[in-house]
Amino acid sequence: MDGNVVAMIVVAAYDIRDDGRRSRVAATLQSWGDRIQKSVFVLDLSGDDLTALRDRLACTIDADTDSLYMFRQCATCWSTVDCVGQAAKPDKVLYWAVL
Repeated sequence: MDGNVVAMIVVAAYDIRDDGRRSRVAATLQSWGDRIQKSVFVLDLSGDDLTALRDRLACTIDADTDSLYMFRQCATCWSTVDCVGQAAKPDKVLYWAVL
């Protein structure tokens, strides 16, 4: 790695027919970001993490019946997101790791 890790916001949305696959995809996405709708997640990822996550999810879904969208958002685009009603952009939560 060259030290130039760029984080990006990714909006992931899916339509998955099978309950088991849907649960596995939701659990995987939940471990990487925040659920904002039943089948929509906001993820804060590096490019390498996005590739790894996409590959993992591609192995989980059935490409003949399921769909998964992953929309990359630049910082400028994400800062201009408008929310109406109960919608709200997820807060970025910072965690401390004590080793």
